[in-house]
Amino acid sequence: MKYKVLLVDDETIILEGFRRLFDWEAHSCEIVGQAMDGIAAVSQVETLRPDIVIMDINIPMLNGIEAFRRMRTENPMLRCIVVSGYDDFQYCQEALRLSVDDYILKPVDYQKFGGVLDRTITNLNENRIVRMVHDDSQDTETSIVSNIVQWINNHYSEDISLQCLSSEFHLSSAYISQLFKNKIGTNYFTYLSKIRLNKAKQLLLTSDLSISEIAERVGYKDYRSFTRAYKSVMGRQPSSERILSKVTS
Repeated sequence: MKYKVLLVDDETIILEGFRRLFDWEAHSCEIVGQAMDGIAAVSQVETLRPDIVIMDINIPMLNGIEAFRRMRTENPMLRCIVVSGYDDFQYCQEALRLSVDDYILKPVDYQKFGGVLDRTITNLNENRIVRMVHDDSQDTETSIVSNIVQWINNHYSEDISLQCLSSEFHLSSAYISQLFKNKIGTNYFTYLSKIRLNKAKQLLLTSDLSISEIAERVGYKDYRSFTRAYKSVMGRQPSSERILSKVTS
């Protein structure tokens, strides 16, 4: 999924800097348009329907605060990051009242901006989910969990953590954890362990790979951790599983 971004600034060099110096692709974003004054920015929001606006406050025709107020009337889900050359407390207060996601100063530190953008995307997704849940909470949450489960099933051999899932799906760790408990009846780690160990059992019974190789293939970097987990869930050591299968075959 790509998030649509609108850039608004009356300085061409700032617009070009955002276009050329920041890796939008790495954050699943694409720039769909730009404007150099507040009136044009409001018009672009109506036409392009962006998800996020990156906007200076001190722009011609209509200042950024008033422009965003009008944008929000048109699109209540729209997120905004204010970029300004002025460290003005009054502007900051007004921006916060409008639920602007962040207020950053020029010159832009693009590394820090990346973190701000990721948090904004998280806010965007969670607000969308809240709205969707209001209409049809069960179907929405089931769909989200289904997508996460499918992703885990395809990446179980990788180093997966709640933070990893949070980054991949732009949802908070706490929200993902709660979804697993509500929809699957267990936490994400227990689910991940069962997937890994069932895959390990399949490899033990159908391949000649060593136990340490199997452990690594299913996402365990430490052989001893794998054997402990396997015995705890399957009731026997991995080596016993393989011996038992040969005896009964």
